[in-house]
Amino acid sequence: MKFICERNILLKEISIAQEIIASKNVISILSNIYLEAENDSLTIRATDMKVHFETKLPVTVLEPGPATVFGDKFFGIISSFPEGEMEFEYNENKVKIKTSVKKSNFQLKSISSEKFPEFPLSNKGYFEIPVKIFKEMINQTVFAVSDDETRFFMNGIFFEKKEEKIIMVATDGRRLSYIDKDVNNIEDFNGVIIPPKILNIITKRAGDEGLIGISVIDKMIFVRFGFYNLASVLLDGQFPNYRKVIPEDHKSSFYVDRLEILDALRRVSQVVEQKSHRVYIGLKPGIMEIYSEEGEIGEGREEIPCKYDGEEVSFALNYQYLEEPFKVMSCEEICINFTGPSKAITIVPVPKTDYFHIVMPMQS
Repeated sequence: MKFICERNILLKEISIAQEIIASKNVISILSNIYLEAENDSLTIRATDMKVHFETKLPVTVLEPGPATVFGDKFFGIISSFPEGEMEFEYNENKVKIKTSVKKSNFQLKSISSEKFPEFPLSNKGYFEIPVKIFKEMINQTVFAVSDDETRFFMNGIFFEKKEEKIIMVATDGRRLSYIDKDVNNIEDFNGVIIPPKILNIITKRAGDEGLIGISVIDKMIFVRFGFYNLASVLLDGQFPNYRKVIPEDHKSSFYVDRLEILDALRRVSQVVEQKSHRVYIGLKPGIMEIYSEEGEIGEGREEIPCKYDGEEVSFALNYQYLEEPFKVMSCEEICINFTGPSKAITIVPVPKTDYFHIVMPMQS
């Protein structure tokens, strides 16, 4: 195998492949990236046996053929080179890397490409939705995924189809993020739990134009867009019945400018105890106050205007659980619905649309 390609084009794709690789052991085939040059294109594959990645990019093929290369060092070498053309050659279980800009010549040992795992294929058709919609669904939910490995069934985003809607939900037991989108002509599939790893790749690499193809079968999800093909093993287990924790009604609500509350949270959080992340929101007619407890660092307090005409009330909340949804919401104004200091609050955009975020208060 021998090919020439632009350093920047290759580096972008190798960086994704390197994110997927789980093993940093040079002896393991799973620490290697698969390369195959053919018909003026280079196929790149990487896997950790749970997530599979494949893409193609244009190159000048001088000699077709496959090879594998140790991903960590391969990425490091390419990163260190300046822009320009690079030449790659595989021969006698070694990959040689040269650049025309600098008189550089590197060599990495290779493992036989025959040992590299096959890329899984879906035996079911794909349904397509606009990629912009799918990315929005991921962005509105992925931050609420639990990182508690003892509750593995909450370590991903729940994805299901109900009637003529597709739904994504994420929760860590203390907050919940929900979004749905109207769809047409998509065949039914059972609800599944998608690991964040494959979804993060989609948000990084998919543009905002065109369609994304999705196929859900048994314990796998397959995704394709542009020149990318992705596949992932789904998480096992029973996702919580999220509908039971969605409040049916709230007694009160207030309206506030999203950027104003976000900026105030960022400032007050500078003096918040970092173990608890606790901030307080106090309400009185026309005014919302965000403040922290007095601690070793100090304390912070800030007032911002809001639309509220009820009784004075205060909540103790994890500021990250407010900040993260505020960041991904695109509306100018938000509405926060509540019943009391110990009950869940619901954050919705104004005007109300197809997503919301639920946050449980902390003990004050």
